[in-house]
Amino acid sequence: MSEMKAPEPAEEHRWLQQLIGDWSWEHDVPAQEGQPAATYRGTETVRSIDGLWFIAEGGGDFGEAGNVTNIMTLGFDPSRRRYVGTFIGSMMTNLWVYEGEVDKSRNTLVLDTEGPSFTDPNVQAKYRDEMTIVDPDYRTLTSGYVDADGKWTVFMTAHYRRAAK
Repeated sequence: MSEMKAPEPAEEHRWLQQLIGDWSWEHDVPAQEGQPAATYRGTETVRSIDGLWFIAEGGGDFGEAGNVTNIMTLGFDPSRRRYVGTFIGSMMTNLWVYEGEVDKSRNTLVLDTEGPSFTDPNVQAKYRDEMTIVDPDYRTLTSGYVDADGKWTVFMTAHYRRAAK
C-alpha cells in the first residue's frame, strides 16, 4: 500500500489566502418593507488549514438578533473547477452550501447558494454572496437574492477592514 500524498495548494487556493487575518466589519442593511436601514458591527478571524481550506469565524452585534456568531468555510475543488464552501450562523438554522468562481477581474469571488426564501421559509430561493478584494486591507461582501421578478436584489453589504497589528 502506498502512502497518501497531501495535495498542494493551487492558484485558486492562493487567491483565498488574501482573507487570512483579523478583520473588523460593518454590515449595512438597507431599509426593507417595514424595517428601517441598519448598520451592525463585529469582528472576524480567518485562518487556513494547510493552504487548502479557509475558515472565517466572526461575530458581533446584529440588532434584534443580539450577539451572533457565524462560520464560513471556503476551499477550491479541483475536480469540479469550482470554489466550494459553507456558512452557518447562530441567527439561523439553515446550512448554506456555496459553489462559485472568481470573476474575470480576479478581484471578486462569486458564491451561489440556495436557502429558505425571505417571504416564505417553505420555498427555496437563490442567493449570491460576492466577496470583493478592494485592497489588501479592505474587502466587501455583498449579499443578494433573486426576487419574484427574477432580478437580483441586494439585501446586505458588509465592509471588512484588516485589524491593526
